[in-house]
Order: sequence, then structure tokens, then C-alpha cells
Amino acid sequence: MNFFDFHHHKKNNSCGIYNLNWKSIPTNSPYSIGIHPKDIDAEHIDSQFDWLRSNITENCFAIGECGLDSFVDIDLKIQEEVFLKQIKLANEIKKPIIIHCVRKFYEVISFKKYAEQPMIIHGFNKKESIAEDLLKNNFYLSFGKAVLYNLSLQNTLKTIPLDKIFLETDNDNFNIEELYVKVSELKGISLENLNKQIIENLETIKNG
Repeated sequence: MNFFDFHHHKKNNSCGIYNLNWKSIPTNSPYSIGIHPKDIDAEHIDSQFDWLRSNITENCFAIGECGLDSFVDIDLKIQEEVFLKQIKLANEIKKPIIIHCVRKFYEVISFKKYAEQPMIIHGFNKKESIAEDLLKNNFYLSFGKAVLYNLSLQNTLKTIPLDKIFLETDNDNFNIEELYVKVSELKGISLENLNKQIIENLETIKNG
């Protein structure tokens, strides 16, 4: 059984969505492309968007990762400007948006009103109350390696509707099948049904 890796950084992994790094070349498998908060060049934003637009091919699955990060040195207002421009681009080309968020969840939620396409928080590992607020605003949540050992996150995941979940390896080096096995146990469903549900979720966000 192939297990879909919603967000990863491994070029040789064709069963998932490869996160295209800044200034990289698109792959022949599904990828996402965006301007990460850490890569924003405040003096050359227009040229960054030229790169972004010119590298959107038929294999582009999503815009991202993009979003807001309280730990990077880029002014928050500039981060918000670049985030909003990417939301509008996603609306224009009808692609879902993969979001990077560090300690700015309520600010990210405030941008949901601008999005016409599905928005997915990648690498979600925060408390249940934040998950609830994101779900109320129709976000999807993608979970990674932390689910394997974080008991609080495991309890949160148990409460998340199956039709709002994705699973990913991100930058971590582990077999994503481990994550699928753990989540199937936590949710009390078979591996086959979990896998089927994630594929259905992909179709849902792909079709807006």
C-alpha cells in the first residue's frame, strides 16, 4: 500500500507533495511552491513573485508553504502582505494553500476570509483549543512525526474529524507508514480506510 505524504522535502518521494525550495526547479511529480516567511526579500518581492508564477506547472498541487512566523526577522506587516498575495494567487489559479504558521494562528485565521481555496496548516502540533478554532474556520490540519510520541497531540488528533486530516514527514527522516499505523490506532480504523479517507480528502481540496 502506498501512503501519501502530504508535505515533504525529499525529491525522490513521488507519493506525496514535494515542497519546492526557494529558487528550485519544479519536479515531475506533485509539488507545492510558495514564498516561505524566512525567504522573503523585502526589497525584491515583485521578482520573488515572478519566480513563483513562472514555476507553476501542471504538476503544481498547491501554493505554499507560505504564512506567518513570529521567529523570523521579517517585519510582520511584510509577512502579511506576502501571505495575502499568495492567497490571491491561489484563488486565481484555483490551488489549495499549504500554510506554515509559528505562533501566529489567530492572525492566520483572520486571513481565511480572503481565501476561496482550501487552507491546510502543515505540521500541526499545538493544543486542542487552537485545533478547535482552526476547524471552526474550516482549516485542514496536517500532522507529522510529533504524533508518534506527543501524548497531548495524540489526544487532540482523536478529536479531529477524519475528513480534515492529512499526514506528512516534513523534514523528518522516518517512514510515513509508522505515522499511518499510529493514526489508524488512535482513530480506531483500519489502515486501508485511513488511507482511503486521506485520498478522498486530497480530491476534496484539489477540487476546491
